[in-house]
Amino acid sequence: MRTLTAAAGVSGREEDAAETAARLLRQHCGDVRRDALGSVVGTRPGRGPRILLDAHLDQIGMAVVGHEPGGFLRVAPCGGMDARCVAAQSVIIHGRRDFRGIIPAAPPHLKHDGEKSPEWNDILIDTGLSDAAAEIPLGSRVSLCAPPRRLLGERFTAPSLDDRTGVAAILRCLELLGDKPACPLAVQLSVQEEVGGAGARAAAFRAEADEALVVDVSFAWAPGAAREEAQGTLGGGVMIGVSPTLDETMSEALEALARRNNIPYTIEVMSGRTGTNADRIQQSGPALPCALLSIPLRNMHTAGEIVDLRDIESTARLMAAYLTERGTA
Repeated sequence: MRTLTAAAGVSGREEDAAETAARLLRQHCGDVRRDALGSVVGTRPGRGPRILLDAHLDQIGMAVVGHEPGGFLRVAPCGGMDARCVAAQSVIIHGRRDFRGIIPAAPPHLKHDGEKSPEWNDILIDTGLSDAAAEIPLGSRVSLCAPPRRLLGERFTAPSLDDRTGVAAILRCLELLGDKPACPLAVQLSVQEEVGGAGARAAAFRAEADEALVVDVSFAWAPGAAREEAQGTLGGGVMIGVSPTLDETMSEALEALARRNNIPYTIEVMSGRTGTNADRIQQSGPALPCALLSIPLRNMHTAGEIVDLRDIESTARLMAAYLTERGTA
């Protein structure tokens, strides 16, 4: 988790995260490479139906869209970044080289319109450079700067847990499988999920799989959140998705396996699309049955995302049990 979340990978510029993930995946898969869009793909032999495992590499961030006098940068969101969450944040600008910057926030001592919610045209980054235009090209990505940290108990925080957590769960699943008999696997750690999912759709088309298991994060309850929207609980186990767009047979099989193997889980009900790569993968080429496993996450799309490491383990165990059963049926 520390290694994965320390790597930079704002949507469309996932090189650092991809190289890190590829290095870890090579311990478990053969023929690991990056495809034309930049997704990391690998294979593992086996018998039975070919199953695709997907988690996305990219994280939300910002893109530089303008230069202002005094070394300030104007930015726009890259993915689902909320302007309300970035005031006074430390950031890293990934230009020709990496720079640190700060997003200014008016101190409470000064008169300002504190009731107004900020919009993106209000957001600037203070670089401290005399001529930021010379050093930082337009289009450079910007990521939130908060180091990965272990919290009390089994909690872990970093800005990029969506969805390096899913990547970690797939790697842990492959570690649990070891040399055990299981299905043939196509593993994809995909790019550009936060900006439309092109990486997953393209990689899945080439994978020629029979089924897909998608791993992402979903909302864990916190004070102030509605229970019907934040259906997960930190430490409550893997969330098994139920949706009109997901394969009912796969979801039921996963739930039955979780019960038989005493794996903590909750059911996450979605009344329409899932908002994950599962929506894209099921439409890649021939129809592809998909199931969704989600890891509960607090403070999604902020610098303070939090997961419980036990939920990653539960997700990995359930995937490993499913792949073993499908490979020996």
